[in-house]
Amino acid sequence: MAAHRTPQEGGHVVTDSPLAVRDATIGYGRIAISEDLTVDIPEGEFTVILGPNACGKSTLLKALARMLKPSAGQVLLDGRDIHSQPTRAVARRLGLLPQSPVAPDGITVADLVARGRYPHQGLLRQWSREDERVVAEAMAATDIEDLGSRGVDELSGGQRQRVWIAMVLAQQTPLLLLDEPTTFLDITHQIEVLDLCAKLHREGRTLVAVLHDLNQAARYATHLIAMREGAIVAEGAPAEIVTADMVEEVFDLRCRIIDDPETGTPLVIPKAGAPVPA
Repeated sequence: MAAHRTPQEGGHVVTDSPLAVRDATIGYGRIAISEDLTVDIPEGEFTVILGPNACGKSTLLKALARMLKPSAGQVLLDGRDIHSQPTRAVARRLGLLPQSPVAPDGITVADLVARGRYPHQGLLRQWSREDERVVAEAMAATDIEDLGSRGVDELSGGQRQRVWIAMVLAQQTPLLLLDEPTTFLDITHQIEVLDLCAKLHREGRTLVAVLHDLNQAARYATHLIAMREGAIVAEGAPAEIVTADMVEEVFDLRCRIIDDPETGTPLVIPKAGAPVPA
């Protein structure tokens, strides 16, 4: 259900959502991926955007993160056009973990996490004991305290993802956006990262992530946005929208849905194809 909104003077919009898209056309150059797109990110939820390859899910996340400016319509942060707000002000409200981030050569874990404090620095506000405390807490929350002196390029994929998440946590933003945080990770590290995301959500943050795995999305998300060809096909709680019809419409996959024996969330079981000849 769309959030209530009323136009106000100065372009401000009253909305129940901290982050929203209104009638937006989003794309790259002259190529529009999504047109007339409207979506609300519910506060306090773990929202996962999913869909087949090239459906527009990462494009939507980039627009929400202020990396892409709509050619029409708006992205709203706290009811105001995100592109009209100062960069540091946005960075104090919204943290982003992009796809496949690259660390500077030779940087240590502690130094990379400390870069998350950049939005809080200024001419009159230099590094402080408060910054030290926040960085230490971010490293503790992601279980990387013993990695502080290690080079980021020495770490495993799962460890690196935890380091990047710690850097985002050090920004102390109530909104966290994660673009395919489990890409290139083995299944153990995928679950490790998603468990961490679930923990951050339980602690009160609003999360938005792009995921490829429908069953992982249904298990971890509290709110799903399913996309196809740049449009939103369905959105809501996983138990409400993950149906065989929705999966076939979005992914062209015939399946049946059962309850996950571990969590009770929807579990997608693809229908068997023709047997392979012996």
